[in-house]
Amino acid sequence: MICVSICEKDIQKCLAIIEKTEISEIRLDMTEFGDDEIEKVFSCRKRLIATCRPIKYSPERQMEILKKAIQCGATYVDIEYEAPDEYKQELIDYAHHHECYVIISYHNYEMTPEVEELEQIMKNCFAQGCDVAKIVTLVRVNRDNSKLLSLYKSPGRLIAFGMGDLGKITRIVAPFLGAEFTYAAMDEGEPTAPGQIRYTRLKDFIGSIQQI
Repeated sequence: MICVSICEKDIQKCLAIIEKTEISEIRLDMTEFGDDEIEKVFSCRKRLIATCRPIKYSPERQMEILKKAIQCGATYVDIEYEAPDEYKQELIDYAHHHECYVIISYHNYEMTPEVEELEQIMKNCFAQGCDVAKIVTLVRVNRDNSKLLSLYKSPGRLIAFGMGDLGKITRIVAPFLGAEFTYAAMDEGEPTAPGQIRYTRLKDFIGSIQQI
């Protein structure tokens, strides 16, 4: 399954993209939607991930935005691994009360740690109460890809892939190893992470592999 990461500020264009995909991530820190727009998007009865990175908003506003999305029907909420424990716990409790799955996501934009460290991070995610652990790191050498993909041998719902050009292969392979889903960029507009593949192209890649 492919999740399209959406940063489109025009709500009608955003809704049009959502309609064409199985699941979408709404990057609320990039769309800059107000409460009314959040309600319109997350009440559309599609599978959606609410993500709001701590870039533009205070922690208090970030919490408000994510709670609004959860309240309006988000399927998943994405919470940063590095977020304060109290912040995480409040959002996790709120999400589970509203039957919303929790993704705890670890991002490393500098490098890919060794396997032992990645495995410990994954265990910490589950210990903190997530339903799905997400581990995304910058791939500098091909060996980094094997580190990330080796995580799929562990139990638990997982999303693990690499950023950057060398990491693109992990985005294609991840669904075949048991990933909850993989992420793609919108067909038009800016990607939300380095190395994202356009949705239609990634769909074609995965489809061609399935036919082999």
